[in-house]
Amino acid sequence: MLRVNEISFRYKDNTVLDKISFTANRGEIITILGPNGSGKSTLLRCLGGLLSPCAGGIYVDGKKLDKISVKTMSRCVAYVPQRIETSMMVVFDAVILGRRPYFGLMPSAADLDLVESMIYRFQLETIADRAINQLSGGEVQKVAIARSFVQEPQLLLLDEPTSMLDLRNQVELLMLLRQFVSERNITAVLCMHDINSAMKYTDRFLLLRKGQIIFDVKKDNLTAEMIESLYNLPVEIHKINNSNFVTEKMSSENIRLNRYDSINHSN
Repeated sequence: MLRVNEISFRYKDNTVLDKISFTANRGEIITILGPNGSGKSTLLRCLGGLLSPCAGGIYVDGKKLDKISVKTMSRCVAYVPQRIETSMMVVFDAVILGRRPYFGLMPSAADLDLVESMIYRFQLETIADRAINQLSGGEVQKVAIARSFVQEPQLLLLDEPTSMLDLRNQVELLMLLRQFVSERNITAVLCMHDINSAMKYTDRFLLLRKGQIIFDVKKDNLTAEMIESLYNLPVEIHKINNSNFVTEKMSSENIRLNRYDSINHSN
């Protein structure tokens, strides 16, 4: 469904992405991992057509991204950024904007039904008539993702979708995402820092370092050595109730730093 062929991107003389290539299938969730500044958000914006690579090509269903019309693009690809602008628009109206590519002057009854059902699934019904700028950061994030769901895209791009959410809402959102991808048979690409949350719901990981993919691996094949090489931090992977969890490995250097912190805090 998605094919990325050796794309590169530069900000002036700074190469942010260097010959990135990968493919993604329908029904698949891919999570991009990487240190701060590794190019994750830039890659996501390139996939969403917001940035144009200086080399290579991105193909969605066999069509090159920069050749797809704006109308088709607005139906095919949904992108939710890490930082979301607020406004005085109420929640219901903000969510129905996801249906805008599908109707003319007025939404149909089917459009309204879909919006109402998605507001219910995201548990937004109690705030449906409140202005976006009156909501918490987590509520704004849920509204933006609900809007992307009602857009019914073939490619869903989410940049740190759980960053503003509490633990319960993180779990519920990722479960909804897994259901939505399976029900609609679409492709989702995420950027996340929370490896352990991603471990439960993703299918594959792209490990991005200094603008290059160093590993493209299924989640069950992700090793501690791969994560260590990505973050330069010793880690261990533990299996609990058939799920893998990543924890920091306590090295002598880490112990020394922790002891130093404890002394400073005690003083």
